Amino acid sequence: MDDRRAIALFLDMMAAERGAAANTIAAYGRDLAQASEALSGRLGAADARGLERLVHEWRDLAATSLARKLSAVRRFFAFLVSEGLRADNPAGDLGSPAKGRPLPKTLSREEVDRMFAVVEEEAASGTPAGLRLKALIELLYGSGLRATELVSLPRAAIKPGTPYAVLKGKGDKERMVPVSTRAGEAVAAWAATLGPGEKYLFPSGGTHMSRVRLFQIVKHLAAAAGIAPARVSPHVLRHAFATHLLEGGADLRALQSMLGHADIATTQIYTHVQSAHLVDLVNRAHPLADRRQDD
Repeated sequence: MDDRRAIALFLDMMAAERGAAANTIAAYGRDLAQASEALSGRLGAADARGLERLVHEWRDLAATSLARKLSAVRRFFAFLVSEGLRADNPAGDLGSPAKGRPLPKTLSREEVDRMFAVVEEEAASGTPAGLRLKALIELLYGSGLRATELVSLPRAAIKPGTPYAVLKGKGDKERMVPVSTRAGEAVAAWAATLGPGEKYLFPSGGTHMSRVRLFQIVKHLAAAAGIAPARVSPHVLRHAFATHLLEGGADLRALQSMLGHADIATTQIYTHVQSAHLVDLVNRAHPLADRRQDD
């Protein structure tokens, strides 16, 4: 089967069976078409050496672009095998060049504590601004929301006493995120200040708070906590949420679901947590951890 036909079948499967968003399907189509062109129309018939040549050809791309393209190729070959169009999968061990993907910026627990000390002081004043700040930061760090997801939250998205919220994220895909007791209480206190006709949890000028305003609030908070504002953003707090959960022993698949990542490879960037912590976790949790040697 020629590449164009195989790629079309793969994209049909992604749309019908996986429910992939139109933008995702378009990106896969472009990436696979470029891969096919690079291999002279022989992508579907390529062996491991051919795919390594493909990686070499893409070596100067940005890390995020390279990761996306390689993910498309891996999924394409998995599809070919599942449909019986190939007996082997040479893309199974397809890796990236050594330069790899940059690690996400994050914050230490001590830095997060300093930010929350400022938040608590502001919220203790009982002003709407202080209550809003606490609700925003509790949801950013406590639930790992994206900036756009947070500012556009419907007023009814977080229900009192419910330990989770169902959100629409990238590609209009729904996912369930945790809402801690602290976050729930902060949201309830803030929501009590809103008028009865407000549609959004964080309204502004007839619509919802802008991403720009959220970034300004977070950077002002960082400065007040003695942290360089350039190091902090809503996305950095999302990174901190993920990193600190992994440090606490969270399961990578559960974290993938909470963050709304379509590909587990995206979530794996957070496995840069301290190796010493992971070794300690194995030493404490492994079934053989407390077995003592007699000699």
